[in-house]
Amino acid sequence: MKTRTWTPPPAYDLGRTLGVLARGPGDPAFRPGRDGSVWRASRTPEGPGTLHVTDHGGRIHAEAWGPGAEWLLDTLPTLLGATDDPGAFTPRHRLVHEAHRRNPGLRLARTGLVLESLIPSVLEQKVTSDEAYRAWRILLQQHGEPAPGPDPRMRVMPSAQAWAMIPSWDWHKAGVDGKRSATIVRAARVAARLEEAAAMDAARASARLQAVPGIGPWTAAETLQRSNGAPDAVTVGDLHLPKIVGYALTGTRGTDDETMLDLLTPYEGQRHRACRLILLSGVTPPRRAPRYSVNDIRAL
Repeated sequence: MKTRTWTPPPAYDLGRTLGVLARGPGDPAFRPGRDGSVWRASRTPEGPGTLHVTDHGGRIHAEAWGPGAEWLLDTLPTLLGATDDPGAFTPRHRLVHEAHRRNPGLRLARTGLVLESLIPSVLEQKVTSDEAYRAWRILLQQHGEPAPGPDPRMRVMPSAQAWAMIPSWDWHKAGVDGKRSATIVRAARVAARLEEAAAMDAARASARLQAVPGIGPWTAAETLQRSNGAPDAVTVGDLHLPKIVGYALTGTRGTDDETMLDLLTPYEGQRHRACRLILLSGVTPPRRAPRYSVNDIRAL
Protein backbone atom coordinates (compact mmCIF):
# COMPACT_ATOMS: atom_id res chain seq x y z
CA MET A 1 0.00 0.00 0.00
CA LYS A 2 1.14 3.53 -0.87
CA THR A 3 -0.22 6.76 0.59
CA ARG A 4 -0.45 10.46 -0.13
CA THR A 5 -2.03 13.53 1.45
CA TRP A 6 -3.38 16.61 -0.31
CA THR A 7 -4.86 19.84 0.98
CA PRO A 8 -8.01 20.81 -0.94
CA PRO A 9 -9.60 24.27 -1.11
CA PRO A 10 -11.76 25.35 1.85
CA ALA A 11 -15.21 23.76 2.18
CA TYR A 12 -14.20 20.98 -0.22
CA ASP A 13 -16.91 18.36 -0.84
CA LEU A 14 -15.37 14.97 -1.56
CA GLY A 15 -18.68 13.14 -1.98
CA ARG A 16 -20.18 15.65 -4.43
CA THR A 17 -16.96 15.79 -6.44
CA LEU A 18 -16.41 12.05 -6.88
CA GLY A 19 -20.03 10.90 -6.69
CA VAL A 20 -20.59 11.38 -10.45
CA LEU A 21 -18.08 8.58 -11.10
CA ALA A 22 -20.36 5.94 -9.56
CA ARG A 23 -22.46 3.95 -12.00
CA GLY A 24 -25.45 3.33 -9.80
CA PRO A 25 -25.75 1.57 -6.45
CA GLY A 26 -23.68 -1.57 -6.27
CA ASP A 27 -21.07 -0.39 -8.80
CA PRO A 28 -18.23 -2.94 -8.35
CA ALA A 29 -15.64 -0.26 -9.21
CA PHE A 30 -16.95 2.43 -6.84
CA ARG A 31 -17.97 2.22 -3.21
CA PRO A 32 -18.80 5.04 -0.80
CA GLY A 33 -17.60 4.37 2.72
CA ARG A 34 -19.76 4.87 5.80
CA ASP A 35 -17.24 7.46 7.01
CA GLY A 36 -17.71 9.58 3.87
CA SER A 37 -14.66 8.13 2.17
CA VAL A 38 -14.62 6.87 -1.41
CA TRP A 39 -13.19 3.64 -2.85
CA ARG A 40 -12.41 3.44 -6.58
CA ALA A 41 -11.00 0.60 -8.66
CA SER A 42 -9.45 1.66 -11.98
CA ARG A 43 -7.44 0.25 -14.85
CA THR A 44 -4.65 2.81 -15.12
CA PRO A 45 -1.93 3.06 -17.78
CA GLU A 46 0.29 1.22 -15.28
CA GLY A 47 -2.23 -1.53 -14.53
CA PRO A 48 -5.07 -2.21 -12.10
CA GLY A 49 -5.25 -0.12 -8.96
CA THR A 50 -7.55 0.65 -6.05
CA LEU A 51 -7.79 4.07 -4.43
CA HIS A 52 -9.28 4.88 -1.02
CA VAL A 53 -9.78 8.60 -0.36
CA THR A 54 -10.78 10.09 3.00
CA ASP A 55 -11.30 13.69 4.10
CA HIS A 56 -9.72 14.17 7.52
CA GLY A 57 -10.98 17.59 8.54
CA GLY A 58 -9.80 19.45 5.47
CA ARG A 59 -6.86 17.18 4.64
CA ILE A 60 -7.33 14.49 2.00
CA HIS A 61 -5.64 11.20 2.83
CA ALA A 62 -5.34 8.61 0.07
CA GLU A 63 -4.26 4.97 0.08
CA ALA A 64 -3.64 2.96 -3.06
CA TRP A 65 -2.91 -0.66 -3.94
CA GLY A 66 -1.81 -2.58 -7.01
CA PRO A 67 0.39 -1.90 -10.05
CA GLY A 68 -1.56 1.31 -10.71
CA ALA A 69 -1.17 2.65 -7.18
CA GLU A 70 1.59 5.14 -7.96
CA TRP A 71 -0.29 6.49 -10.99
CA LEU A 72 -3.45 6.92 -8.94
CA LEU A 73 -1.60 8.86 -6.25
CA ASP A 74 0.34 10.98 -8.75
CA THR A 75 -2.92 12.05 -10.40
CA LEU A 76 -4.88 12.40 -7.14
CA PRO A 77 -5.13 16.23 -7.10
CA THR A 78 -6.31 16.28 -10.71
CA LEU A 79 -8.90 13.59 -9.97
CA LEU A 80 -10.18 15.66 -7.04
CA GLY A 81 -10.53 18.83 -9.09
CA ALA A 82 -7.25 20.68 -8.52
CA THR A 83 -7.19 21.79 -12.17
CA ASP A 84 -10.85 22.82 -12.11
CA ASP A 85 -11.54 26.56 -11.98
CA PRO A 86 -14.89 27.19 -10.27
CA GLY A 87 -14.01 30.88 -10.11
CA ALA A 88 -14.71 31.06 -13.85
CA PHE A 89 -18.40 30.45 -13.13
CA THR A 90 -20.88 33.26 -12.50
CA PRO A 91 -24.49 32.36 -11.61
CA ARG A 92 -27.04 34.18 -13.81
CA HIS A 93 -30.28 32.81 -12.34
CA ARG A 94 -31.56 32.95 -8.79
CA LEU A 95 -31.94 29.16 -8.59
CA VAL A 96 -28.42 28.58 -9.90
CA HIS A 97 -27.04 31.20 -7.52
CA GLU A 98 -28.68 29.43 -4.57
CA ALA A 99 -27.39 26.01 -5.67
CA HIS A 100 -23.94 27.51 -6.11
CA ARG A 101 -24.10 29.00 -2.61
CA ARG A 102 -25.21 25.71 -1.09
CA ASN A 103 -22.47 23.68 -2.81
CA PRO A 104 -19.26 25.71 -2.41
CA GLY A 105 -17.10 22.58 -2.28
CA LEU A 106 -18.16 21.14 -5.62
CA ARG A 107 -15.30 20.54 -8.06
CA LEU A 108 -15.34 18.79 -11.42
CA ALA A 109 -13.44 15.53 -11.14
CA ARG A 110 -10.97 14.61 -13.86
CA THR A 111 -10.01 10.94 -14.05
CA GLY A 112 -7.73 11.13 -17.10
CA LEU A 113 -9.13 7.74 -18.15
CA VAL A 114 -11.33 7.82 -21.25
CA LEU A 115 -12.39 4.20 -21.74
CA GLU A 116 -13.38 3.95 -18.06
CA SER A 117 -16.03 6.64 -18.62
CA LEU A 118 -16.85 5.87 -22.25
CA ILE A 119 -17.96 2.25 -21.87
CA PRO A 120 -20.57 2.80 -19.14
CA SER A 121 -21.79 5.85 -21.07
CA VAL A 122 -22.37 3.66 -24.13
CA LEU A 123 -24.22 1.17 -21.92
CA GLU A 124 -26.54 4.02 -20.89
CA GLN A 125 -27.56 4.83 -24.47
CA LYS A 126 -31.34 4.62 -25.04
CA VAL A 127 -32.08 2.51 -21.94
CA THR A 128 -33.07 3.19 -18.36
CA SER A 129 -30.36 3.85 -15.79
CA ASP A 130 -31.25 0.65 -13.96
CA GLU A 131 -30.69 -1.42 -17.12
CA ALA A 132 -27.33 0.22 -17.76
CA TYR A 133 -26.16 -0.12 -14.16
CA ARG A 134 -27.14 -3.78 -14.13
CA ALA A 135 -25.22 -4.43 -17.35
CA TRP A 136 -22.12 -2.69 -15.95
CA ARG A 137 -22.26 -4.80 -12.78
CA ILE A 138 -22.67 -8.09 -14.66
CA LEU A 139 -19.91 -7.37 -17.18
CA LEU A 140 -17.43 -6.33 -14.49
CA GLN A 141 -18.22 -9.34 -12.34
CA GLN A 142 -17.86 -11.74 -15.27
CA HIS A 143 -15.06 -10.19 -17.31
CA GLY A 144 -13.27 -7.83 -14.94
CA GLU A 145 -10.78 -8.88 -12.31
CA PRO A 146 -10.57 -8.61 -8.52
CA ALA A 147 -9.37 -5.16 -7.50
CA PRO A 148 -6.10 -4.92 -5.58
CA GLY A 149 -6.45 -4.07 -1.92
CA PRO A 150 -8.49 -5.16 1.07
CA ASP A 151 -12.07 -5.15 -0.35
CA PRO A 152 -12.89 -8.44 -2.10
CA ARG A 153 -16.16 -7.00 -3.45
CA MET A 154 -14.47 -4.53 -5.78
CA ARG A 155 -13.66 -5.21 -9.41
CA VAL A 156 -11.44 -3.58 -12.01
CA MET A 157 -13.05 -3.22 -15.42
CA PRO A 158 -11.76 -5.45 -18.25
CA SER A 159 -8.82 -4.38 -20.39
CA ALA A 160 -9.51 -3.04 -23.87
CA GLN A 161 -8.56 -6.42 -25.32
CA ALA A 162 -10.91 -8.21 -22.94
CA TRP A 163 -13.83 -5.89 -23.84
CA ALA A 164 -13.25 -6.70 -27.51
CA MET A 165 -13.31 -10.43 -26.79
CA ILE A 166 -16.59 -10.64 -24.85
CA PRO A 167 -18.79 -13.19 -26.65
CA SER A 168 -22.19 -12.17 -27.99
CA TRP A 169 -24.11 -14.40 -25.55
CA ASP A 170 -22.52 -12.64 -22.56
CA TRP A 171 -23.58 -9.25 -23.91
CA HIS A 172 -27.06 -10.70 -24.35
CA LYS A 173 -27.18 -12.08 -20.78
CA ALA A 174 -26.17 -8.64 -19.50
CA GLY A 175 -29.08 -7.09 -21.43
CA VAL A 176 -26.88 -5.22 -23.91
CA ASP A 177 -28.18 -5.09 -27.48
CA GLY A 178 -26.01 -5.56 -30.54
CA LYS A 179 -25.75 -1.87 -31.36
CA ARG A 180 -24.27 -0.90 -28.00
CA SER A 181 -22.01 -3.94 -27.75
CA ALA A 182 -20.67 -3.31 -31.26
CA THR A 183 -19.92 0.31 -30.34
CA ILE A 184 -17.98 -0.80 -27.26
CA VAL A 185 -16.00 -3.36 -29.27
CA ARG A 186 -15.11 -0.73 -31.89
CA ALA A 187 -14.01 1.67 -29.15
CA ALA A 188 -11.94 -1.01 -27.41
CA ARG A 189 -10.08 -1.76 -30.65
CA VAL A 190 -8.89 1.87 -30.87
CA ALA A 191 -8.58 2.41 -27.12
CA ALA A 192 -5.07 3.87 -27.31
CA ARG A 193 -6.24 6.58 -29.73
CA LEU A 194 -9.27 7.35 -27.58
CA GLU A 195 -7.20 7.64 -24.41
CA GLU A 196 -5.25 10.46 -26.10
CA ALA A 197 -8.44 12.53 -25.86
CA ALA A 198 -7.81 12.95 -22.11
CA ALA A 199 -5.07 15.46 -22.93
CA MET A 200 -7.01 17.34 -25.65
CA ASP A 201 -9.21 20.41 -25.48
CA ALA A 202 -12.93 19.68 -25.38
CA ALA A 203 -13.63 20.22 -29.09
CA ARG A 204 -10.79 17.98 -30.31
CA ALA A 205 -11.55 15.36 -27.67
CA SER A 206 -15.21 15.22 -28.64
CA ALA A 207 -14.33 14.90 -32.33
CA ARG A 208 -11.89 12.08 -31.53
CA LEU A 209 -14.57 10.12 -29.65
CA GLN A 210 -17.26 10.74 -32.26
CA ALA A 211 -15.00 9.34 -34.97
CA VAL A 212 -16.05 5.93 -33.65
CA PRO A 213 -19.40 4.85 -35.17
CA GLY A 214 -22.04 4.64 -32.46
CA ILE A 215 -20.57 7.47 -30.36
CA GLY A 216 -22.47 10.73 -30.72
CA PRO A 217 -22.58 14.06 -28.89
CA TRP A 218 -24.47 12.62 -25.90
CA THR A 219 -21.95 9.85 -25.23
CA ALA A 220 -18.96 12.10 -25.90
CA ALA A 221 -20.19 14.73 -23.44
CA GLU A 222 -21.00 12.17 -20.73
CA THR A 223 -17.48 10.76 -21.14
CA LEU A 224 -15.55 14.03 -21.21
CA GLN A 225 -17.38 15.39 -18.18
CA ARG A 226 -15.59 12.69 -16.19
CA SER A 227 -12.38 11.90 -18.05
CA ASN A 228 -11.48 15.54 -18.79
CA GLY A 229 -13.47 17.42 -16.16
CA ALA A 230 -14.85 19.45 -19.08
CA PRO A 231 -16.91 22.34 -17.64
CA ASP A 232 -18.70 23.11 -20.92
CA ALA A 233 -19.47 19.54 -22.05
CA VAL A 234 -23.23 19.94 -21.91
CA THR A 235 -25.23 16.78 -22.55
CA VAL A 236 -27.55 17.05 -25.57
CA GLY A 237 -29.86 14.29 -26.71
CA ASP A 238 -30.79 13.37 -23.15
CA LEU A 239 -34.35 12.29 -22.37
CA HIS A 240 -34.62 14.24 -19.11
CA LEU A 241 -31.97 16.99 -18.86
CA PRO A 242 -33.58 19.57 -21.20
CA LYS A 243 -36.90 19.25 -19.37
CA ILE A 244 -35.21 19.66 -15.98
CA VAL A 245 -33.15 22.68 -17.08
CA GLY A 246 -36.15 24.33 -18.76
CA TYR A 247 -38.42 23.80 -15.78
CA ALA A 248 -35.80 24.95 -13.26
CA LEU A 249 -34.95 28.15 -15.13
CA THR A 250 -38.35 29.12 -16.57
CA GLY A 251 -41.00 27.00 -14.87
CA THR A 252 -42.18 25.68 -18.23
CA ARG A 253 -42.43 22.04 -19.27
CA GLY A 254 -41.37 20.19 -22.39
CA THR A 255 -38.10 22.02 -23.11
CA ASP A 256 -36.09 20.54 -26.00
CA ASP A 257 -32.33 20.57 -26.64
CA GLU A 258 -32.38 23.75 -28.71
CA THR A 259 -34.26 25.70 -26.05
CA MET A 260 -32.04 24.28 -23.31
CA LEU A 261 -28.92 25.47 -25.12
CA ASP A 262 -30.49 28.91 -25.53
CA LEU A 263 -31.21 29.04 -21.79
CA LEU A 264 -27.62 28.01 -21.03
CA THR A 265 -26.10 30.68 -23.30
CA PRO A 266 -25.16 32.91 -20.31
CA TYR A 267 -23.04 30.02 -19.04
CA GLU A 268 -21.05 29.51 -22.26
CA GLY A 269 -17.82 27.77 -21.28
CA GLN A 270 -19.39 26.52 -18.03
CA ARG A 271 -22.61 24.89 -19.21
CA HIS A 272 -21.89 21.49 -17.68
CA ARG A 273 -21.20 23.09 -14.30
CA ALA A 274 -24.46 25.02 -14.59
CA CYS A 275 -26.32 21.79 -15.30
CA ARG A 276 -24.67 20.08 -12.32
CA LEU A 277 -25.85 22.89 -10.05
CA ILE A 278 -29.35 22.81 -11.51
CA LEU A 279 -29.54 19.08 -10.84
CA LEU A 280 -28.24 19.60 -7.30
CA SER A 281 -31.03 22.12 -6.70
CA GLY A 282 -33.51 19.23 -6.79
CA VAL A 283 -36.02 21.22 -8.85
CA THR A 284 -37.61 18.92 -11.41
CA PRO A 285 -40.88 19.00 -13.36
CA PRO A 286 -43.67 16.92 -11.80
CA ARG A 287 -44.22 13.62 -13.54
CA ARG A 288 -47.36 13.14 -15.63
CA ALA A 289 -46.45 9.97 -17.46
CA PRO A 290 -45.02 6.55 -16.60
CA ARG A 291 -41.28 6.22 -16.37
CA TYR A 292 -39.34 5.04 -19.41
CA SER A 293 -40.15 1.33 -19.68
CA VAL A 294 -37.56 -1.31 -18.90
CA ASN A 295 -36.82 -3.74 -21.71
CA ASP A 296 -35.27 -7.15 -21.07
CA ILE A 297 -33.57 -8.42 -24.22
CA ARG A 298 -32.65 -11.66 -22.44
CA ALA A 299 -36.23 -12.79 -22.98
CA LEU A 300 -35.92 -12.41 -26.75
